[in-house]
Amino acid sequence: MADPSSYRPKPGEIPDSPGVYRFRDEHRRVIYVGKAKSLRQRLANYFQDLSGLHPRTRTMVTTAASVEWTVVSTEVEALQLEYSWIKEFDPRFNVKYRDDKSYPYLAVTMNEEFPRVQVMRGHKRKGVRYFGPYGHAWAIRDTVDLLLRVFPVRTCSAGVFKNAARTGRPCLLGYIDKCSAPCVERVTPDEHRALAEEFCDFMAGRTGTYIRRLEQRMAEAAEDMEYERAARLRDDIGALRKAMEKSAVVLADATDADLIAVAEDELEAAVQIFHVRGGRVRGQRGWVTDKVEEITTGALVEHALQQLYGEEKGDSVPKEVLVPALPDPVEPVQEWLTERRGANVSLRIPQRGDKKALMETVERNAQQSLVLHKTKRASDLTTRSRALEEIAEALDLDSAPLRIECYDISHLQGEDVVASMVVFEDGLQRKGEYRRFQIKGFAGQDDVRSMHEVITRRFRRYLADKERTGEWADDEDPLTEEDGRPKRFAYPPQLVVVDGGRPQVAAAKRALDELGIDDIAVCGLAKRLEEVWLPDEEDPVVLPRTSEGLYLLQRVRDEAHRFAITYQRAKRAKRVRSSPLDDVPGLGETRKQALIKHFGSVKRLRSATIDQICEVPGIGRKTAEAVAVAFANAAPAAPAVNTATGEIMEDEEPDETAGSPGEPVSASAPDELRGQER
Repeated sequence: MADPSSYRPKPGEIPDSPGVYRFRDEHRRVIYVGKAKSLRQRLANYFQDLSGLHPRTRTMVTTAASVEWTVVSTEVEALQLEYSWIKEFDPRFNVKYRDDKSYPYLAVTMNEEFPRVQVMRGHKRKGVRYFGPYGHAWAIRDTVDLLLRVFPVRTCSAGVFKNAARTGRPCLLGYIDKCSAPCVERVTPDEHRALAEEFCDFMAGRTGTYIRRLEQRMAEAAEDMEYERAARLRDDIGALRKAMEKSAVVLADATDADLIAVAEDELEAAVQIFHVRGGRVRGQRGWVTDKVEEITTGALVEHALQQLYGEEKGDSVPKEVLVPALPDPVEPVQEWLTERRGANVSLRIPQRGDKKALMETVERNAQQSLVLHKTKRASDLTTRSRALEEIAEALDLDSAPLRIECYDISHLQGEDVVASMVVFEDGLQRKGEYRRFQIKGFAGQDDVRSMHEVITRRFRRYLADKERTGEWADDEDPLTEEDGRPKRFAYPPQLVVVDGGRPQVAAAKRALDELGIDDIAVCGLAKRLEEVWLPDEEDPVVLPRTSEGLYLLQRVRDEAHRFAITYQRAKRAKRVRSSPLDDVPGLGETRKQALIKHFGSVKRLRSATIDQICEVPGIGRKTAEAVAVAFANAAPAAPAVNTATGEIMEDEEPDETAGSPGEPVSASAPDELRGQER
């Protein structure tokens, strides 16, 4: 625990101007990012008597080991820079809203020749119109299914579209009139784009005009005694009205607005957002956060606005944003939203009428979200904490192992030997810090020697980087002076777990001893009896089968095994897919595929003459000679064997096709071989 006075800036060093500041810990990780109208006044608040600080702020300043700042011109620039750095560094003491899902949107790809209606998640793309977000993808599909009757826009993938165009036959939707079938030229590109624009207009809320137009056309058809057409229009109107009923009118003046509500207690806060477009609720989403810093409701709203609109531009930012409390000061945030939209944005608290009533509904949803989250989290946190405490007690550790690294070795009969490292922090996976190793020190099968090599390589680099720069970095992926993001091998664990028994544990301990590391605990988990082995102990530690600590160690071990065997299989598949063409200098993937496509298989290419190879477009005489030499020097391919009878088969069919050479064993062999995989 650091004393804040040890890194407090000298008087007069901090400028009295707007800016953004960063607190770093002893490992140079950024643990907190903040902005201020006056850096001098704001930072002075952190270096007062510790007893006067909020408990969470006190924890932050005692965890930190240094502070630095960047001066900007305006508060709006400070807001933008703060948002960028929070996304980049992911500081542990900043408010981070945990969005439990990637919300689906209804998207229309207006950037394509034939726009497509589909469900999309993730980052928004240029030229695509989005509607939502929706709570569930099935809600989008239900809506689209109703609207396709009236707006038969393309919904198929590019592959289906091209196949239909090639065969001249539309898909099922084309036959049942739920697609205008532009793939077979039933409509022109302009006519199809007009349908897509009408679809977008309807989804954007301009529904009344279109329904009145359909009603008028229905009346005209009935008057002309075209009763089948009139019935069709009647059904179309019914489908549109049914789709409209899925999002009831909540604001009568066709308002475009987002309503944000916050429910909070001393430890956590939940945020709910209702997206209202054309007076109708088009989507809803929510986040939850730990209040790791002393923060007001207005500041929570500000962070929610940053997360909600930080990547948005144009109409994705509505004209009106209604909130329960305004950020302080509100002007920079409002100016930032206006800049994102490109037009004026009203940020205010609703006082009366329909908007106030709707805000109360959003607040009730936020309260329910917080209650539900706390119900789930209580059990989850209690279980994880108990598991870590049980591990610490069983292994006689000084404290609970908040960071656990687990290592496993995988190979297939001594070939393609690899290792994995998985990381769990606070009982949860940290997949971004998983690492893979190739065993380079020797050839063959030796799990104990492999484990020694992996542990040595991991911690030797850790020590070398620490000694050279004082930073926790990797030679292949270095940290810069300004960069505090976690990189590979960045931080030491409190516990190293190896998949294996006493020999593997002894190898890992010996590697750490050779490097002079004595503050990291080591244990092994043997699969056979799920025994926990400790270095220099004759007998294993046996945890109860119902122990949460044993369950966590099993999860860590199984995850390391999964990660290792996935890598090993990928390496084996890559090796199996190799061919003599890989050794031909200057022969890239495109010309390899051209050769395979021309001859139909590697077998036929192997028997081709140089003149025949020269007939392939793009293959010159010199390259053809190199291909022939490569096949002449390569070992002959093994004959195909019927594993049921042992008969050697003369296969006249292409034996190796482009992109899918297949495994060199029978279809039943992989299941048998997996029993020999490590």
